[in-house]
Amino acid sequence: MLRGLDIRDMLIIDRLELAFQPGLNVLTGETGAGKSILLDALGFVLGWRGRAELVRQGADQGEVTAWFDLPAGHAAHAVLEQAGIAAEDELILRRINTRDGRKTAWVNDRRVSGEVLRNLSETLVELHGQHDDRGLLNPRGHRQMLDSYADLGAFLDTTRDSWRALSAALRRLEATEAKIAEARAEEDFLRHAVAELDALAPEAGEEATLDVQRRLMQAAEKIRTDIAKAAEALGLQGAEGLVGDASRWLQGVAGDAEGRLDAPLEALERVMIGLDEAQRQVSDCLDALSFNTSELEEVEERLFAIRGLARKHGVLPDDLSDFADELRGRLAVLDDGARDLAAQKAAVSAARAAYDDAAQTLRTKRRTAAEKLDAAMAKELAPLKMERAVFATLMTDAEQPGPDGIDTVAFTVATNPGAPAGPLNKIASGGELSRFLLALKVCLTQDANGLTMIFDEIDRGVGGATADAVGRRLAELAADGQVLVVTHSPQVAALGGHHWRVEKQQTADMTRSTVVPLDADARVDEIARMLSGDKVTEAAKDAARALINT
Repeated sequence: MLRGLDIRDMLIIDRLELAFQPGLNVLTGETGAGKSILLDALGFVLGWRGRAELVRQGADQGEVTAWFDLPAGHAAHAVLEQAGIAAEDELILRRINTRDGRKTAWVNDRRVSGEVLRNLSETLVELHGQHDDRGLLNPRGHRQMLDSYADLGAFLDTTRDSWRALSAALRRLEATEAKIAEARAEEDFLRHAVAELDALAPEAGEEATLDVQRRLMQAAEKIRTDIAKAAEALGLQGAEGLVGDASRWLQGVAGDAEGRLDAPLEALERVMIGLDEAQRQVSDCLDALSFNTSELEEVEERLFAIRGLARKHGVLPDDLSDFADELRGRLAVLDDGARDLAAQKAAVSAARAAYDDAAQTLRTKRRTAAEKLDAAMAKELAPLKMERAVFATLMTDAEQPGPDGIDTVAFTVATNPGAPAGPLNKIASGGELSRFLLALKVCLTQDANGLTMIFDEIDRGVGGATADAVGRRLAELAADGQVLVVTHSPQVAALGGHHWRVEKQQTADMTRSTVVPLDADARVDEIARMLSGDKVTEAAKDAARALINT
């Protein structure tokens, strides 16, 4: 419930503080006095999008503060929790607009974004006017309103989940069909290429190994001769024989040399060991260089085959094995495609059946809700002097199924029996439209506990007994909550529990708007003015007292 509104330096208001009460709060005043400015200021602090230029001329910034009672269980608690703000019994919203257009907002002294304000506003205030800037006249929003009215959130969630599952299954099926079509288009190439790669069976690193072998074989004849000579020079006819002879000769006389030949003999022993190792390794090298011409041809043939396939497929030689695996995978899509395709088609059928079932259940719930809403509207229209009018919720098949089901919903009216039904804004006159929208708003918000409802000239275009009926319905609506009404109707104003008059004060260089709370006598004068105009007569005052006391 809105308890107060403090406005500073906004448009033509320099400083204004209002304390609202439960029940029916009425704001009246002459045209242009600034009643809409109050709504602009409230909309600003609630984060609604409105006028761009709000700061009063000559001021550096404008500021609006609104405070609300927040009982336990109020829907705003969930928004506060999501925003990380501790909930209290009172909720204070404050927002500043600087001259250069920057906007800053706080909730209970915590800095917040405009989005948080807007989310809170949906739980705090419902604004409604004859021209319905909140969407009652837009058929695109009627389905959502019906779903909200009937509390179909759980059924909507089921339908949306089923739609997402169906969409995912269709995407998987389409992707598999595309892969199969792609594989089938290149099937001959894939099978030939895989057979060719399998026949060659290249391995990673093999190309480099073959290249080394080839170069070694090509150089083998030239280097093998020198290596053989070296082997001979190291053998018994060469170094090994000479070192062996020297060792034997020294050993024969070592006993007479008084130990002086021990060191040379040890050195010669080490030399013999080194010569033996050298001979062995040279011999291994000679063995490795021993090949016939056909071996070189085989190495070159395989090396050239690997390089040729790599060029053919545009990959590196070391990547041929992985490339073969990739081609086998593409073939597997084709070979296994029939089985996968059948499974995925079955999955799509199951998902579609689940979606159809959820959508049909939602449709049944909507039809029940539509009948309930139509009956509720009939009850609401009667006291508004429209007992002969017919409100009907029209449900038709949607152009295409979607996440919200298979229905379109439109609110239609027929103002007289036998007259064709049509959209609200095309069938009803101005006064009729006001009453239709009031009744619809009452029905759609009947469970909105703790919601402050604001009606901006909802009584425009009606007068006399009809205006009185509108006022009485607003008073009944406010009995269990809070309603703010901006009105030009004396019949509506007379039914208010709390009354304020909006006044415009003009000087030579400044225009200001202010709001004055009215006591009992001032209420009589204001309603008399609304009845008779600028000149308030005693007869007008008597008529005003009669309206108030009726």
